[in-house]
Amino acid sequence: MPVRLSLPLAGLTAAATLLGSVAYAAGELNLYSSRHYDTDERLYSDFEEATGITVNRIEGNADELIARMEAEGANSPADVFLTVDTVRLARAKDLGLLQSVDSPILEGRIPAYLQDDDNQWFGFSQRARILFYDKTDVENPPATYQDLAKPEYEGMVCIRSSTNVYTQNIVAALIEHLGEEAVTDWAKAVVGNFARAPQGGDTDQLRGIASGECDIAMSNTYYYARATRKGDSTMSEEDLANIGWVFPNQNSIGAHMNISGGGVAANAPNRDNAVKFLEYLSSVQAQEYFSAGNDEYPAVPGVGLSPSVAALGIFRPDVIDLSAIGNNVDAAQRVLTAAGWE
Repeated sequence: MPVRLSLPLAGLTAAATLLGSVAYAAGELNLYSSRHYDTDERLYSDFEEATGITVNRIEGNADELIARMEAEGANSPADVFLTVDTVRLARAKDLGLLQSVDSPILEGRIPAYLQDDDNQWFGFSQRARILFYDKTDVENPPATYQDLAKPEYEGMVCIRSSTNVYTQNIVAALIEHLGEEAVTDWAKAVVGNFARAPQGGDTDQLRGIASGECDIAMSNTYYYARATRKGDSTMSEEDLANIGWVFPNQNSIGAHMNISGGGVAANAPNRDNAVKFLEYLSSVQAQEYFSAGNDEYPAVPGVGLSPSVAALGIFRPDVIDLSAIGNNVDAAQRVLTAAGWE
């Protein structure tokens, strides 16, 4: 029996299939994507085979792609913008680079909290941002994000920089839940508990635990799940076995979720094909690829998880409206600056 992620059920059509949700149509699709995973190749090839639509890809850093679309203006060939994290999707919307989409398929399959309020972008996969710790050194790991500020964890915490969108995202979410003043106090205390200046990516935070440089770290689940499935040249099996994890705030707001999502470009020359592609990303087949190929959580409720993801366990996610996070980005940056978070 496949393991299911405990997320709210919202409009999952049991009979939906790839070919049932995407009608055959010839043509092209120009995809601007900052997703850099080899496993996404299957997503594109299956879409092409099912629809007859050729996917032309422009890949790069999300900020560079946003700048490119802005510079291209009305002449931009972009049909779909696909990227990671709410912050970047909200930035693209604020710059007028996306357009609203009226799609009963997307409305019915993607939970409302994973959609932009104006339907300009949708989340298609998720990663839980949780706490990891050294099981050999930490007897009482933090149970909540707020616990990271406790004096008992002084000199133990490794985390990413203030310029990273994951950091901005979770701070924006906490502001929505707790208020800017409370989160400013929290951020200042967390900075005081740093084991080192913020540096590197999420995998580097896990490596910090393995090397003994820190005892507690924050990372997205898919980095750890991927390391256990594929291995990591800098961490042994014993290193990984000594890393424990906590899904925070299970008695309150739930574990924070980052997303990968996309929207139709404002000046899409192939708009209908762009909508079909987004609808395809919500199909059961595509959703299973996100989990099996890249150790992510599906956005569509009820889709089974890959073994590496299922092994992390069932948890309560934070179902905050992601549009609220996008609206709090400026406040998050104020908090991080005030806290001296590098």
